[in-house]
Amino acid sequence: MTRSMTGYGKAECLILEDKYLIEIRSLNGKNADITLKTQLIPREKEISVRNYLIQRLNRGNIDLFASVEQSGENAARYINGQILLGYYNQLCLILDDSPMADLDREDLLPALLKMPDVVESKATELTEEDWEELFKAICEAADALDNFRLREGEVLREDVLSRVSIIEECLDEVEQFEQERIETIRQRLLSRIEEISLQPDQERLEQEMVFYIEKLDINEEKVRLRQHCSFFRATLKDEEYPGRKLGFIAQEMGREINTIGSKANHAGIQKIVVKMKDELEKIKEQSLNIL
Repeated sequence: MTRSMTGYGKAECLILEDKYLIEIRSLNGKNADITLKTQLIPREKEISVRNYLIQRLNRGNIDLFASVEQSGENAARYINGQILLGYYNQLCLILDDSPMADLDREDLLPALLKMPDVVESKATELTEEDWEELFKAICEAADALDNFRLREGEVLREDVLSRVSIIEECLDEVEQFEQERIETIRQRLLSRIEEISLQPDQERLEQEMVFYIEKLDINEEKVRLRQHCSFFRATLKDEEYPGRKLGFIAQEMGREINTIGSKANHAGIQKIVVKMKDELEKIKEQSLNIL
């Protein structure tokens, strides 16, 4: 099943009286780039979390957020006395040597309580059983993100397949100009010969004309482009993570379309080539979002 590279998932768990919220966000990327934007995950568990996310989500720019809503005794905030006294002593030293030496030191307390790290929330230490609950929530969030990717991936799949169909339809339109194109090239050459008043050997002229027209033949390019379109469909259907390969196939499709355009020598075909290029660019753009 086709997955999008982008996605979002979240999960919650209750540990003692605290509610933990896990959120995982994914954007498109060439490799797995995992960022843990939280301090709630113990340092010794970070490697296992990263490895799990890589295995579960394959690749992308993946950010994990974790927050906790504390209640009961854990919700109470406490004053760090050492830090408070440190700020107080520094301020007293500064004030003693300043014009504000007579300032009532009790007036400093409201300002000191607003200083960084003076008032803190009580950190909850996770036991092994608590960690298992938190990791289960991480797994649930990753599953939710994967389901989001699947839903988005189905939309992407239908979009790129419709554009591949348009390119195939354009190839059918090219064929209706084939005979006209060859005849136009032939008449252009004959007209040029008449303009410069040449009297060539007719047999040799026909040989050279056949050789020249063969150089402008686009049948091989059309066959290869159809094969690339079929390969694109098969890859999207059969592979679990086709994104990278689809990008390579799209590049090959572009080469064939460009060659058809350079050999066309026909305004109608050139218009069709422009249309195919436009659809191919949209395919490339969408393929970057396919996992």
